[in-house]
Amino acid sequence: MIRIDDASDPRLSDYRDLTDVALRRVVEPAGGLYIAESAKVIARAHAAGHRARSFLVQEKWLPDVTGLAGDAPVFVVSDEVAEQVTGYAVHRGALAAMHRPAAAPVSDIVAGARLVLVLEDIVDHTNVGAIMRNCAALGADAVLVTPRCADPLYRRSVRVSMGTVFQVPWSRMPDLAEGGAEALKHLGFRIAAFGFRDGAITLDQLSVQRVDKLAIVFGTEGHGLSARSMDLADDVVTIPMRGGVDSLNVASASAVALWELRDR
Repeated sequence: MIRIDDASDPRLSDYRDLTDVALRRVVEPAGGLYIAESAKVIARAHAAGHRARSFLVQEKWLPDVTGLAGDAPVFVVSDEVAEQVTGYAVHRGALAAMHRPAAAPVSDIVAGARLVLVLEDIVDHTNVGAIMRNCAALGADAVLVTPRCADPLYRRSVRVSMGTVFQVPWSRMPDLAEGGAEALKHLGFRIAAFGFRDGAITLDQLSVQRVDKLAIVFGTEGHGLSARSMDLADDVVTIPMRGGVDSLNVASASAVALWELRDR
């Protein structure tokens, strides 16, 4: 346990300026780190076998993390120093710089899976975190994310997921048009792409199909799935709506789809 009163102390560099998304995209992957925020999330990361490099903790939160620290240093700071370092008010009182585990091959992630969710180019970290929580709660067996998709281990994604990102097996995959669709079909998955297209089936029609292995695909927030991805899918699927509404937020749509497909 190391008390630090100076926000410029170099030992706190992993936590500096966490509001700067561009900086975190450089530092986290290149340094092999991600930031876990709150004692609950840190505990879930610890339970998943992830190893902490250090902790940044406000005094009153020490009892919640001391059993998780192992040999990692625990930097104890005031509320003011925590805010000066991170750039925001750290209301949850505890942060941990965690070593990022090596990504598992897609074939290992989906081994034995019957329902897989694929995220194509979803760029909002909040949506990614919410989708991860949906998957944990509603029974998806695995999640695959394309190269341009936001990082599920980014601090906001982890926080919004409430740490459930550590429960759901996930990995990166190529774009569907760059071999991803072919790989999924080779592994025995039928691909259902959620989007708008003439001839699309409805979600309830999909749910009554008897398919051993199903991959459901959701696209980016602004434009949805690419036309090429829909071309490569076995089915294009829509969620019927009322009130003149044509679409849902992607995280909400994933929850509806997972609920409907839960007993498939």
